[in-house]
Amino acid sequence: ASKRLFLEEDFSCPICCSVFSNPVLLLCGHSGCKECIENYWRVKKLKECPLCRKVSITKPPPNLALRNLCHAFLDYQKQLEELCEVHHEKLSLFCDDDEQLVCERCRDFGEHKYHTFRPICEVAEENKANFTTLDLFIHQTVNPRPQHESRVIESHIKKDFKKLHQLLDDVEKSMILELQQEKEQKLQTMRKKVKKMNEDISSLADTIKDLEQTLDSRDITFLKTLQNTLKRLKYTPQDPVVSPGELIDHAKYIGNLKFNVLSKIRKSIGHSPVVLDPNTINCQLQMSDNLTEVWNPNVFLEPNECWAIVPLPTNLERFENYPCVVGSVGFTTGTHSWDVEVKDNSFWMVGVTTESVQRKGTFGLPSDIWTIGFESQTLGYEKPNQVRVNLDMSEGQVSFSDPQSDIIYYTFTHNFGEKVFPFLYTECLVPLKILPVF
Repeated sequence: ASKRLFLEEDFSCPICCSVFSNPVLLLCGHSGCKECIENYWRVKKLKECPLCRKVSITKPPPNLALRNLCHAFLDYQKQLEELCEVHHEKLSLFCDDDEQLVCERCRDFGEHKYHTFRPICEVAEENKANFTTLDLFIHQTVNPRPQHESRVIESHIKKDFKKLHQLLDDVEKSMILELQQEKEQKLQTMRKKVKKMNEDISSLADTIKDLEQTLDSRDITFLKTLQNTLKRLKYTPQDPVVSPGELIDHAKYIGNLKFNVLSKIRKSIGHSPVVLDPNTINCQLQMSDNLTEVWNPNVFLEPNECWAIVPLPTNLERFENYPCVVGSVGFTTGTHSWDVEVKDNSFWMVGVTTESVQRKGTFGLPSDIWTIGFESQTLGYEKPNQVRVNLDMSEGQVSFSDPQSDIIYYTFTHNFGEKVFPFLYTECLVPLKILPVF
């Protein structure tokens, strides 16, 4: 008789139809995976065999013999998977031409003879790396954008509040130290007055003692001494007189405490007259956490290439083909001014643009921008460290000047007719910075 080979169905659980995992033996003689049997009984609310329906009373014991057979079968299957189906030798190479696993005999003979081969381990590592990249891309693409943005913003909020808490602690310590120093100064003055009062009391005590010693002297001597003593006794030590400024100034520390503390913090951190809008930034650029600095880490890439930590959504507000960003708040009335630090940046433009500016489908700068810029002395002036942008919506003017020297570089006049936004453009690694106002 021919020898029968075992098939996978001989070692399959009747419930999950996979090779037994931790098999248990039922009272009827049938077996099943431990977890499958427990789940089956939990659903049925009856401890019966899924095949013959016979009820088990006791907890089924492990089927050790079947478990060992399953392990041996899986090992045998694994060995078969690692063998070439043609030559029954171990698979050790990957054919790049046919994208197949092959053995050494496949390489030396047959249809793969003149193909290109690589070690299996090398191909496996490469594909694992590709899978990791693909998994990251899928995660970033499928993961809802608002959820990711919410986490990022929440992290920034916590970070900034941590800094504010530290500033509050610093102000508190400074005020307590100032109070302690004033207390010591006032106490020193009072100690001097108390010391003088104690000296006067001691002097009077000595005088009274001298008078007591003259009680037995001649009448004339006693009377003379008494008169002098009475004159001295007319002085009665008083409580120390508190001069103006010797008490602690309560109002200085407690009056408008919250307002004064906030004023001190405001002076130390300032505020930015322009906050940049991350939803408009081109993918070539990166922005600081506080949304006031922008730089270009892609200056060495091709124009159509782009690098970003997190892929940016292609929303309508975002500039598609040129490295720029606009402010988060636009202006329709009034006068507005902000300073931009351009020091050490070798390629920049700053100015304003309209809300309807073309943001997609063009590789040239749109027409609706009013800027000055620097690239190899195009300003016609010595390169500035800062540029001040002055926008007057009522006059329809935007002018550019050096806030340090008051040199006016240029003034545009235009009837904008719509909302106008601050505009920054850079092709340099050095950041452009919106300077804070204190």
